Amino acid sequence: MKKRNLYLGCLLISISGAIQAQSSFTLEQCKELTLKNNYEIRKSELQLKGAEQSRKEAFTNYFPVVSATGTAMNASAGTMNMEMMGTTLSLMKNGVLGGITATQPVFAGGNIVNGNKLAKVGVEAQRYQLDLSEDEILLQTEHFYYQIVSLQEKLRTLDQLDAMLQHLRRDVENSFKAGLITQNDVLKVKLKQNELASNRLSVENGLDITKKLLCQHMGTDPSGFSITYDSLWMESPANLLVNHAEVLSARNEYKLLDKNVEANNLQLKIKQGEFLPKVAVGAGYMYHNLTDVNTDFGVVFATVSIPISAWWGGSHAIKKQKINQQVAMNDRQNKSEQLLIQMQQALNDMEESYKQVKLAEEAVAEATENLRLNEDYYKAGTVTLTDLLDAQSFLQQTRDRYTESVTAYRFKRSNYLQVTGRY
Repeated sequence: MKKRNLYLGCLLISISGAIQAQSSFTLEQCKELTLKNNYEIRKSELQLKGAEQSRKEAFTNYFPVVSATGTAMNASAGTMNMEMMGTTLSLMKNGVLGGITATQPVFAGGNIVNGNKLAKVGVEAQRYQLDLSEDEILLQTEHFYYQIVSLQEKLRTLDQLDAMLQHLRRDVENSFKAGLITQNDVLKVKLKQNELASNRLSVENGLDITKKLLCQHMGTDPSGFSITYDSLWMESPANLLVNHAEVLSARNEYKLLDKNVEANNLQLKIKQGEFLPKVAVGAGYMYHNLTDVNTDFGVVFATVSIPISAWWGGSHAIKKQKINQQVAMNDRQNKSEQLLIQMQQALNDMEESYKQVKLAEEAVAEATENLRLNEDYYKAGTVTLTDLLDAQSFLQQTRDRYTESVTAYRFKRSNYLQVTGRY
């Protein structure tokens, strides 16, 4: 729910029209549309509305129960006969009777109060579930987004290498025409160009499918869709570290575990209340003309209901609910420990990914220098064309690994923020 307030507030109101018309999106705009259109989030929102209706329904149990009845009869003979002075009087042959009563619970074993508390817990739990769904859906949005970034960066690398090969091919063909090299060298360059073209097809197909997946996820039209990003900036993991035990309670998963324990506590009270006395008061109004005389009267009453034999099985039902209560508490403890381990794993993954980026940076720098040297050596005639082509391939591989490492780090950074309750 907090994500919706963040992304769909004033900013969304001011730019929603532009977003609808545009086809190029930033990451934040992708998140905005995801929150607005994603089917899973809509489902969670409807479930929250359902929980709110259940809470309102539970609140009506505080009100009196009002009921009305009415009956009309016409018998073949009087249903009541009286002997009077040697004459038989036949009464209640036809007529109408009706009434209305209102009953107000005074004490229901605490079930009305606890039922309302339980319904409120249900609403709160559903809100946490909505927040959790938003976290997971937005994280998936980032996953698709950075996959697209990675594939687009690979296309940029292919463009640069293709330009190098076109320049190299012109030089090689000129050298072949001059009789300085054999046709085999020309074929090597052509084969390398074909290899790049094949790689481009694979990357473009992957990019097309990933864009369609993101658009379906966002609920937008994939026609002409593209993303924009300024740079693959990275924040050091050291700036993101937190005490995992301290932020555990901020996680929606932990809040749901807490609400589960609270719900089981209330369910125990409700179960105990089922076997307590029930007290109610009421009033009513009655009317009939069965004696051929219009008769009406009011009535007030009080009822006390004490379950006696219900305790025979009720004691076991209460014990069962106490067991469920203990199960919920044990589950909270067990899942809390698992959540702490998950946070540590996410931290380890983020730190490892950051180190992989640094290694990839060094590899790109080395591959770039290696290609520069091989170009100079090739011009000087001290290395073969194969060596130069290998140097270009090595640069492509290191750039691709760098792109994959950076986008993987950005995703794992977001994952760490999510599992520490800060996403």
